[in-house]
Amino acid sequence: MQVLNCSTKLLMLEKMLKSHFPESLKVYGAVMNMNRGNPFQKEVIVDSWPDFKAVITRRQKEAETDNLDHYTNAYAVFYKDVRAYQRLLEEHDVINWNQVFQIQGLQNELYDVSKAVANSKQLGVKLTSFKAVEFSPHSTLPDTRSLKGPSPRLTYLSVADADLLNRTWSRGGNEQCLRYIVKLISCFPSVCARDDKGNPVSWSLTDQFATMCHGYTVPEHRRKGYSQLVALTLARKLRSRGFPCQGNVLDDNTASISLLKNVRAEFLPCRFHRLILTPATFSG
Repeated sequence: MQVLNCSTKLLMLEKMLKSHFPESLKVYGAVMNMNRGNPFQKEVIVDSWPDFKAVITRRQKEAETDNLDHYTNAYAVFYKDVRAYQRLLEEHDVINWNQVFQIQGLQNELYDVSKAVANSKQLGVKLTSFKAVEFSPHSTLPDTRSLKGPSPRLTYLSVADADLLNRTWSRGGNEQCLRYIVKLISCFPSVCARDDKGNPVSWSLTDQFATMCHGYTVPEHRRKGYSQLVALTLARKLRSRGFPCQGNVLDDNTASISLLKNVRAEFLPCRFHRLILTPATFSG
């Protein structure tokens, strides 16, 4: 393995990953963030350079860590040869198998290969699979006069909103998620629609892989057009900074799928897979 810690090589890698869209999108987003300040203290592992066959992004070894925080302890994976990825997994010191963590990627063999290696180390693996989407650059923001409720004030999320986001996120409701959301709000673009009292009514933010996530509208403000306004505003903000406008949606989330179709988002040919891996010592 090789750790890419040279800024020139990381910029080269960013350009190289572009030619492997959409399967490389998660790694690409992580590398873009690394090349723009690296707020999540990431680093890149490749099997070889420059002719790599597998690349993994991970937290730097010196970064402060919580062994129960799978939100922050997250790896993104892209490979040209799945056997090269498996060899990286099996190599000493590439993955920290002594903590709860997640692996993200957009390739179908990711689960089987990761699970086989995890099983040999007695880790449990939970898979969630999503439709992967990308927002069209041709989508236009809705006229606020077309909204079915009062025109909200569009702004960004504040750290003061983190507790609300933690309580409303299907993946949240715990201390680790709260800390993670605070970090996301502090580091990455977000959009929030607020009512006349300044309370958040609809929002979306961006994660460490430059993915749009946690799009949510409070129940009493749904079906007013706020979600579409927020999503397209965030997509425009990301695009203006050179980032891809990518997201994920569960197959049974009919409301979000309908919204995505309405704004002409593209459903990608690959699926997004998130694996949460738990050592036996934490599974009780």
